[in-house]
Amino acid sequence: MKVKFGPVEENIVTREEFSLSKAKEILKKEVIAVLGYGVQGPGQSLNLRDNGFQVIIGQRKNSFSWEKALKDGWIEGKNLFSLEEACKRGTIIMYLLSDAGQISFWPTLCKFLHHGKSLYFSHGFGLTFCEKTKIYPPKDIDIFLVAPKGSGTSLRRLFKEGKGINSSYAVYQDYSGNCLEKTISIGIGIGSGYLFETNFKNEVYSDLVGERGTLMGAIQGIFAAQYQILRDKGHSPSESFNETVEELTQSLMPLVSENGMDWMYSNCSTTAQRGALDWWKKFMDATLPIFQELYDEVSSGKEAERIIKSNIDKNYRNKLQKELKDLRESELWKVGSTIRNLRPEKKES
Repeated sequence: MKVKFGPVEENIVTREEFSLSKAKEILKKEVIAVLGYGVQGPGQSLNLRDNGFQVIIGQRKNSFSWEKALKDGWIEGKNLFSLEEACKRGTIIMYLLSDAGQISFWPTLCKFLHHGKSLYFSHGFGLTFCEKTKIYPPKDIDIFLVAPKGSGTSLRRLFKEGKGINSSYAVYQDYSGNCLEKTISIGIGIGSGYLFETNFKNEVYSDLVGERGTLMGAIQGIFAAQYQILRDKGHSPSESFNETVEELTQSLMPLVSENGMDWMYSNCSTTAQRGALDWWKKFMDATLPIFQELYDEVSSGKEAERIIKSNIDKNYRNKLQKELKDLRESELWKVGSTIRNLRPEKKES
């Protein structure tokens, strides 16, 4: 259907117009091989399996993710195989390895991408930055993308609650003539709330900007700055954390999600309303140049180059653990851990 978002009309697909039964009928002869069982793999594969699709997992044997797949009920030799065997058996290859993993496994995968196969992504990185990743797919297969707008954990949790997370979709190469139907069918199958149209380049640009911006990078920077100011001015750790993180995540953001920012503003005190309305544009003016710089770095490919160089470093995992340890052991998030354990639901469980 066509839906107008502000001044722009976009293509949107909902479960009402494209039912699960229709999706299953379209993919009834397909074997969906999910390569990778890390971030998106578990949520997407389990949702597809629970929805009645024919799904197999491809994963490196005896790895942490292999053991996780076994715990989730996948059975070796039945629906859990090596990466190579899953590539051989699958007709739709869901390429859900990490970006670095996709680069290293590509020379192997491309040997299995013969006529009649389909290649699926949940991120536009590999093909958009193909000059850096060296991922050049064959011309006689369907290539498409469905990208849930959230983590695989959230995708699975919302699915089990009978809800759904929004996803973008894109067709990169329609060799068969019915690639779009396959794309939407997978999107419905993994539990998308609704699907909105994009392309591979726009998906990866918006995704990288979002991760580095309001979704993760910017929000952590803002949390750290406000917490530090409050502590420097003599406020206690618990007060500083509650006013910086807890009230936002536990109270205000759920209201924004349910009703919008204007509703949340109108249901706060007049003091809070006035301050927020007076200050939000100052924050926008301060951060707009940073977001412009960020988008330029992403669209130029410089950010992708840094990602690839960093992720293929043999010491990447050790460096990552050090950075995450520093974050975890900062006063801000030590306080956060204590406060989370004081929530009533923790005691009731």
